[in-house]
Formats: sequence, structure tokens, C-alpha cells
Amino acid sequence: MRWTNDRADNVDDRRGSGGGMLVGGGLGTLIIAAIIFFLGGDPSAILNNGVGNTPQTEQRKLTSEEIQVREFIRMLSAENNQTWDKIFSENGMQYRDPKIVLFENVTQSNCGTAQAAMGPFYCPADETVYMDMSFFGEMQQKFGARVTEFTVAYVLAHEIGHHIQTILGTTQQVDKMRTRGQYSEADMNRVSVATELQADFYAGLWAKQTDNREKFLDPQDIQSAMEAAAAVGDDNIQKRTAGYVNQEAFTHGSSEQRVEWFMKGYSSGDFTQGNTFDQLLK
Repeated sequence: MRWTNDRADNVDDRRGSGGGMLVGGGLGTLIIAAIIFFLGGDPSAILNNGVGNTPQTEQRKLTSEEIQVREFIRMLSAENNQTWDKIFSENGMQYRDPKIVLFENVTQSNCGTAQAAMGPFYCPADETVYMDMSFFGEMQQKFGARVTEFTVAYVLAHEIGHHIQTILGTTQQVDKMRTRGQYSEADMNRVSVATELQADFYAGLWAKQTDNREKFLDPQDIQSAMEAAAAVGDDNIQKRTAGYVNQEAFTHGSSEQRVEWFMKGYSSGDFTQGNTFDQLLK
């Protein structure tokens, strides 16, 4: 993909500032904690069960490669902000920029303690995307994704998709459903899938509309996004971690669904076609 000259000022780079390393917890725990994070809860009770702290790491200077990564994230953030500001304006709404935090090992959010093993996530309580860039190495090694610059762009756009849901009130509606306790676990899993697939749709929509403005994509970029979406499908993760697939336990959607909804956003470029809830919860 081609870098643009735009840079955002809403990126908080906490790498190199020191912090404890959290250890413990399996993938299942981390997935549950990530869901709780997204729904606005505090996953610390789950994450801290059997988790210990090591001594604080020392402060250090960032490497030139890490500084380059920060500039890349600032560029992606700027392009997200410009595109979503335009989409919201065209639909008679007001957009507000999220904050992006880059961290390593562990940091604090208004949703609780964030740790690298959780991967990127969005915290609605402080409207911030938290990203430890080591996630992308794990994504490649454990889940078979080919990591490119646009893989990072897709993941960030997906998390900003959750920010869109918070602005629109979708996140709050889902949280009310969860806290009422009147829905079964299977029902809430289906709601979670619809929520995640809508964020994939928004990521595809962002890619399309930004490319219309900036012409920043190469043909292989969309292919790498589809590969990344497929890699983090529930069926692929379950196969690689448990050896079997339990569809009732899906919380993010299958590989096929994730690719489908990303491509629907990209192919249509139409904000109004992203109602996954109506289509998936009939």
C-alpha cells in the first residue's frame, strides 16, 4: 500500500515507557476477556485469575523501526478520521476521533488492565483503540495469516469500526442486552457475531472510500485483508487451538462470514448496507 502524507495527533505511544509483564491465562480466557472488554465490562477478574506480575521493565528508547510503526499508525489514523468524518457528515451525523494507544506488555485502560496477549481491542469507556504490535507476529505464527501493512490497516479499521458502533449507540444497546440477563449465552454469542461482522463491514467500507480519495491500495492489499479476516474466523481459531469447531460458541463469525462482510463493505462502499443484526438475527 502507498503511504499518504497525512498524520493524526491522536496516537499515544506508550512503548518504551516501562511496565510489568503479565503472564498466565489461556487463549480461551483471553477471548472471553476480549469480549468483556468490547462490551464495556472489566475483565480484570478473569485476567488476574492465576496471573502474576514480574518486576517493572526499564524505560528505553524506541528503535527506528518502532518510530516508523508509529508514523504508519498515525497515517492510518488520519485516513480513518478523514473518511469517517466525511461519511458521518454525508449522513447528517457528527463524528469524533478515537484515541489510539500503542503499548507493549501491559498498560491501563478505562476498561481495566490491557495486556499484549489479548491483541488489539477497543475500549468504549474511553473511546480508545489499544494495540500491541507484537499481536501481528502471533497472528502469523499461530493463525496462519500473511501479515502485510494492510493487515495492520484492516485490524485498526476493524477496531475503529467498534468506535463507530459506540458513536451510533450500537455498543450501548448490546451492553444493555448483556446486563439484563434475559438472553441465553447462545443468543448473546449470535449478537456478538453480528457486532464483530459489522465492524468488518465498516473496515471494508473505510478501505473503499479511502482508496477512492487517496488511491493508496495495491491489488494485493485487499487479498491480504481477506486472508487476515479468514485467519481470525472462529472456525479457524477453534481448529488450531481445540482441534474441532463448535459453531454455537462463535463470537466473531466464521472465516467465510468475516471475509464476506469485509468485502460487502468494500464492494458496496455504502454505509447503509452494514446492518448485520437484521440479517443475522432473524
